[in-house]
Amino acid sequence: MVELRGAVALLGNFPALAGIDLSIDATEIVLIQGPNGAGKTTLLQLCAGLLRPAGGDVVVLGHDLARERRAVRRQVALLGHSTCLYGDLTAAENITFWAKAAGLTGTDVHSRFASAAELMGLDQRLLARTVNVLSAGQRRRTSIAALAVRRPELWLLDEPHAGLDQAGRDAVDSIITDAVGAGATVLVSSHELDRVRSLSPRVVTIAAGMVVADSVHNSHTTRGSGEPGGAPNA
Repeated sequence: MVELRGAVALLGNFPALAGIDLSIDATEIVLIQGPNGAGKTTLLQLCAGLLRPAGGDVVVLGHDLARERRAVRRQVALLGHSTCLYGDLTAAENITFWAKAAGLTGTDVHSRFASAAELMGLDQRLLARTVNVLSAGQRRRTSIAALAVRRPELWLLDEPHAGLDQAGRDAVDSIITDAVGAGATVLVSSHELDRVRSLSPRVVTIAAGMVVADSVHNSHTTRGSGEPGGAPNA
């Protein structure tokens, strides 16, 4: 699903990813951890095709992102710190927009819409409200529903539990588990390590734009090693 070999990504002139190696198989849930500025967000943006590789090889879903970044966009979904919602549209309209942007039509839109809204606890009252009057938690729920309705092959989640109450966090966990059960692959960047480790047997640690550890829970298999370091925000 994801194959990075010596991948370099620049923010300005700064190498936010400095020759990273990483291989992710289908239906894996992988926790990406590391200090602030380690390059976690940059890694997710690179895999989403939002950044052009500055060096090395970046292959996602069989596509070389140095040449065909747009090719992966319907199959990949990124949940970032921004909601990516239109404030003057209702929650329902935003979810429907992203469903149609993914190429869904007719009954597929309606059935997936109902499922995603229910999973994220969005009732008819909230769905009818414009996003600009929703609380931060309600906007986050709407963003996650808008991602879930697309059912992408690769989920890239940057702090997906942020801004949610306990029920919302539990809903996110259920959505991740269901997505992988349906054949998706999920990369999660999070500081809520205990919560995500309960979902993910594999933990990849990034520091200074490099993978410094890659391990599997409940076994002592380690795929890489190194010393954590610091870097400017990435």
